[in-house]
Amino acid sequence: MRPESVPPARGTFQAAITAVAVLAALTLFVSACGTGGTGARDEGPARTDSVAGVASSPSPASSATAARVDAVRLVKDDPKVSADVKRGLKPCAGDQYPVDVSYGNLTSGPSDDVVVNVLTCGDAVGIGSYVYHEEGGSYHHVFGAEEPPLYAEIDRGALVVTRQVYAKSDPVSSPSAEEVSTYVWSADHFVRKYTTRTEYSNAVGGDATPVPDN
Repeated sequence: MRPESVPPARGTFQAAITAVAVLAALTLFVSACGTGGTGARDEGPARTDSVAGVASSPSPASSATAARVDAVRLVKDDPKVSADVKRGLKPCAGDQYPVDVSYGNLTSGPSDDVVVNVLTCGDAVGIGSYVYHEEGGSYHHVFGAEEPPLYAEIDRGALVVTRQVYAKSDPVSSPSAEEVSTYVWSADHFVRKYTTRTEYSNAVGGDATPVPDN
């Protein structure tokens, strides 16, 4: 049986409700555009070119986001950083230093830690990676690695350090292997949890062979 026809008064009332709903949706859309809302998180560059840029890393909700730090000053004032790295830390162009900075909670503290990678200007090779922990308004060195080329990142609350391994005859573009080490915070220092080593084949088109190292 066909449904009965909607009485004119009821149809008019439904049309009025529909018009109000459309107007409200349109108002919300215009408001979002006016405040810069996009409906999704705006993506930034995966890496930074200087201290002014910051690469974000996921942190637990309980961690307060750290204020931007002067990473160049942190490294230069750090007595645990080698003299070679400090000498190499010079502006590449103008006042732009070859430093990548990441913020994230690695030590389960109340505020984010700071990961600093010092690179070379010409080919962006990592020559030093450091982690600084904030306590009492000051940042303290809690990790350092200076075996280039290397790069440190934050991955799901862990510190991951990638290092290229070269044999004497290897060109810069073709390392013999790659080591990826994962560190976790334990008590008051980082402990290496595991390392994965990938040895690259010398044969054309050969596949790399990962070798886990416990």
